[in-house]
Amino acid sequence: MGKLFALVIGLMYLPVVVAIISDIPELPKTIEPTYHIVKVTTYTTDPKQTDSTPFITASGFKLNHKNPKKHRIIAVSRDIKRRLKFGERVKLSGIGKYSGIYVVHDVMNARFKNRIDILINPKDKPTMFTQAKMTIL
Repeated sequence: MGKLFALVIGLMYLPVVVAIISDIPELPKTIEPTYHIVKVTTYTTDPKQTDSTPFITASGFKLNHKNPKKHRIIAVSRDIKRRLKFGERVKLSGIGKYSGIYVVHDVMNARFKNRIDILINPKDKPTMFTQAKMTIL
């Protein structure tokens, strides 16, 4: 009789347990990273391509004079900068050897839109890609 009593008591509380479980919101199955298609170019520390302080970025970050590209820095157009903060990391893909993770430390001239500039060394060959995938990390 003890087992029957426990079963009856258990069945009395079953609706309460079901009601509590049914109130739990469903979790999203996966979270897709946000990405944007952007134009990518390269730039160097040449004063013709920067301002009067080519080894200091807009964020105040000081570049290595001998190997500035080692920092993996990008400059972003001002429309993209509205979505990103200095020091934020982004992943660029679809651009061959330049694909990878970069840090936002510089901004581009106001005339550019939807564009990213990758900092390279002065002796590296300038490159341009019409489409790259930028994922905010």
